[in-house]
Amino acid sequence: MGFHILRRLLGSPNSSRVFSSFNRPFCSADSSSNMIRATLFPGDGIGPEIAEAVKQVFRAAEVPIEWEEHYVGDQIDPRTQSFLTWESLESVRRNRVGLKGPMATPIGKGHRSLNLTLRKELNLYANVRPCNSLPGYKTRYDDVNLITIRENTEGEYSGLEHQVVRGVVESLKIITRQASLRVAEYAFHYAKTNGRERVSAIHKANIMQKTDGLFLKCCREVAEKYPEITYEEVVIDNCCMMLVKNPALFDVLVMPNLYGDIISDLCAGLIGGLGLTPSCNIGEGGIALAEAVHGSAPDIAGKNMANPTALMLSAVSMLHHLELHDKADQIQNAILTTIAEGKHRTADLGGNSTTTDFTKAICDHL
Repeated sequence: MGFHILRRLLGSPNSSRVFSSFNRPFCSADSSSNMIRATLFPGDGIGPEIAEAVKQVFRAAEVPIEWEEHYVGDQIDPRTQSFLTWESLESVRRNRVGLKGPMATPIGKGHRSLNLTLRKELNLYANVRPCNSLPGYKTRYDDVNLITIRENTEGEYSGLEHQVVRGVVESLKIITRQASLRVAEYAFHYAKTNGRERVSAIHKANIMQKTDGLFLKCCREVAEKYPEITYEEVVIDNCCMMLVKNPALFDVLVMPNLYGDIISDLCAGLIGGLGLTPSCNIGEGGIALAEAVHGSAPDIAGKNMANPTALMLSAVSMLHHLELHDKADQIQNAILTTIAEGKHRTADLGGNSTTTDFTKAICDHL
């Protein structure tokens, strides 16, 4: 049952239309070779290892992707105010599709977050994370089947902080009607296109009446256009309790930035962790940037221990966005079969296989 649920979510014919539903043509192709050019950010820590695993699987599956690789710089680019170069951002804008490994930003060093830079500069307004129980991998729950949709560009992550006086700092939470309507519209359209029945708006409007109040007002406005979709509003602390008690109570969850960051990681924990959770960022103008949302794990970098599942499943989402459904389904089935068999699992999944062994097993199942 879990296998069919995950296939429906990541591999349904509708999924590509959802990922590109508000966008214009999204890819850059070499007409002479029929190859699709996509930007690849291998990232930091274990990023290059798991990115190489994805490339190996793509080669084995003969996916017509030509990677344009960009690495994090060792100096701050003044044009982006981060270690991401302007050329790397232009690559995504030009190709309109990409895949990103984990990127680490030094905490408290004054550097602009790499992930925040990507979201702001590329206007990636919605982060979409399917969260599903995987067949053959036992956790506390065996019926998780939900989607978190997170507003990606504002809220507490607007980056507007300053010191009022010594010992007192202030951080501004920005909520706009434009951004709230945009992500709400995406959530309801996603639900309708994928046969989902319920959209839950997550908030704390009982305390933050102006900001979260505006977000809810926009969600209600959009909900009126989708009478076939059940709409509800859930306070975030109550939502966390309900998710842990019974995740089957939820279907599609839409929320502001910070709440989405928290809730999506909580949901990942329900199915086994961020190492199994795909993610895709949707932007206006046809841009889609799939990513692994786990950390860069520098403690195991270079040790051939990393689990590439999250980045591989994110790459599957990218292929659906490009309407390469057959290749996406082929790779996804190989990943799920490998995990379900249990013979080749990395340490975080309770096994002792290396990244190389796990990747080879997936290639063999192709």
